[in-house]
Amino acid sequence: MKRVNLKTIGEMVGVSASTVSRVLNGKSYVNEKTRKKVLEAISKTNYQPNELAQSLKMGSSTAICLMIPSIQNLIFAPICKGLEKVARERGYIVVLCNTDEDEEMEKIYIEKMRSRWTDGFVFACAKANEENVRSLQKTGVPIVLVNRYNEDDIDNIDIVGVDNFKATYDGMKYLISRGCKRIAFAMGEQRLFFYRERLRGYKAALHDSGLEYDDSLVMYEKKSAEDFYHLTQELIKRDENIDAIFASSDPKAIVIMRALHDMGIRIPEDVSVLGFDDVELSAILEPPLSTVRQPFYQFGITAGNALINQIEYKNANGVLPPSKRYILDHEVVVRKSTK
Repeated sequence: MKRVNLKTIGEMVGVSASTVSRVLNGKSYVNEKTRKKVLEAISKTNYQPNELAQSLKMGSSTAICLMIPSIQNLIFAPICKGLEKVARERGYIVVLCNTDEDEEMEKIYIEKMRSRWTDGFVFACAKANEENVRSLQKTGVPIVLVNRYNEDDIDNIDIVGVDNFKATYDGMKYLISRGCKRIAFAMGEQRLFFYRERLRGYKAALHDSGLEYDDSLVMYEKKSAEDFYHLTQELIKRDENIDAIFASSDPKAIVIMRALHDMGIRIPEDVSVLGFDDVELSAILEPPLSTVRQPFYQFGITAGNALINQIEYKNANGVLPPSKRYILDHEVVVRKSTK
């Protein structure tokens, strides 16, 4: 069957392909009688415009890219869901790229998506390569970073996240209010700024509560969350006075709870455990995990609106708007893993 295109439609109604194009775009005047004939021919043939060709012509695709490091990580599903909701409501689609925490793969995805006229990028990668982001920024494409920033933030890029220092500080103050005094801390990768901010919040809460900071109570991640199984057991064997462990992420808290359980230590009667994230799994653990909630779904909503606002501003003004920081509210969620 012969492929239907603009020329085919034009021949059916006795007009040029450019006239058919004007009817489809709705941007130029076309005689009403002619317009109706063209639309009838389009309906009769079930003609579908080539959106890729239109994207190349217009330099826009109404597609936005969400870059994540792992589809297995529980925090990214609600972010994606929130972003997709906003995109759908505002006439965009979301293309998901999973980098597997590979900086070279991230670069390849960026190049491929840019070649398809992707309108903007949301990076939900804590380890997003700064060089890749800076190179992309130079092209003038709208960018939003979710839960990923540092002391030397890249100028003119919107940021979405929580105040990691304050969130951890509040979590610590809760534990201290419940009578905990010997509180260990499970620290994530030190090169990541938000983990350093969480450690800073831990130290500040101890200081403000008149409790001494003891570096021997801080467990440091080496390869993955699984490190904390043995680190926790070694720590408890060294110091039997520990009455709480604050994990800087829920996956770490889950491993810590398993380690304590296997040692016969009761949660929370012997040791309280507090996480950070509030991933969906946290509420169905035994006991259910108390944690500091990050509003991941709202991260996606906020990032989507921020990115599309940038896109529309740039389309109207030719430049990106001033960058913004969107710091969302956290919440200490009390369940049954703490006293």
